[in-house]
Amino acid sequence: MRFLSLQSHVAYGYVGNRAATFPLQRLGHEVWAVNTVEFSNHTGYGAWRGRTAPADQVAEIVQGIEALGLLPRCDALLTGYVGDAALADVVLDTARRVRAANPKAVWCCDPVLGDIDTGLYVKPGIDVFFREHALPAADIVTPNHFELELLTGRTVSTMAEALAAARTLMARKLLKGPKLALITSLRRADAPADQIEMVAVSADAAWRIATPLIGFEIAPNGTGDAVAALFTAHWLTSGDIADALGRAASSIFAVLQVTHDLGERELQLVAGQDQLVSPPRRFAAERL
Repeated sequence: MRFLSLQSHVAYGYVGNRAATFPLQRLGHEVWAVNTVEFSNHTGYGAWRGRTAPADQVAEIVQGIEALGLLPRCDALLTGYVGDAALADVVLDTARRVRAANPKAVWCCDPVLGDIDTGLYVKPGIDVFFREHALPAADIVTPNHFELELLTGRTVSTMAEALAAARTLMARKLLKGPKLALITSLRRADAPADQIEMVAVSADAAWRIATPLIGFEIAPNGTGDAVAALFTAHWLTSGDIADALGRAASSIFAVLQVTHDLGERELQLVAGQDQLVSPPRRFAAERL
């Protein structure tokens, strides 16, 4: 399959396109990576160098790909971190171009806004863009727990509240296509403290998967970016939500285990590439 991926880029570490591209390539897929920012490292370090890509530059790169006649061959659009409000229109325009060229193409939108440990870390207006424009038009949405609460205005403490919040996002859908929300990390009060959950929600069903919570001193960034890419690829391949959820969860757990064992802060996608493809421990999703 072929993915067009509009996400951030860092020279050091693995977030955004750096977290999504290699796993997809390792699984045998093509990735056309368009970088929305060029940073030295991710912002979790508190200091970084670089800048957000100008909106017209990103638009021109997409148009160049289109001019080559490639968009009809695009199976999926991945979008994530939007560093500046000016890029919002480029993201929406790219989705329109991809869908015009290939109506079967799927848009997976990761609404990167923040996390429980960090709070909101994007510029003003980005949350409004995701809430009012991007998510209603996307086919797959992949918020983490913090982003799910922020985008829906709901407190999520139980599984029932998580499912209700996810379906609130899906109710805003504007276009035809799959209605699917993946909560990439759920921390509910009524779940074991030594586990972390992911939940996939469709219009009429839901699936849960739990993996052991690895005790990092500082949890690696980029896991949500990698999971969104892996889940989309597996779902497009099999059409089976439970299978895609199980494969994505097993792969990211394996990479996180390698990362922990090596004592690294950044996701060890290269060191753990074999485990990513063939996880030594398999987790299965259960239908709720």
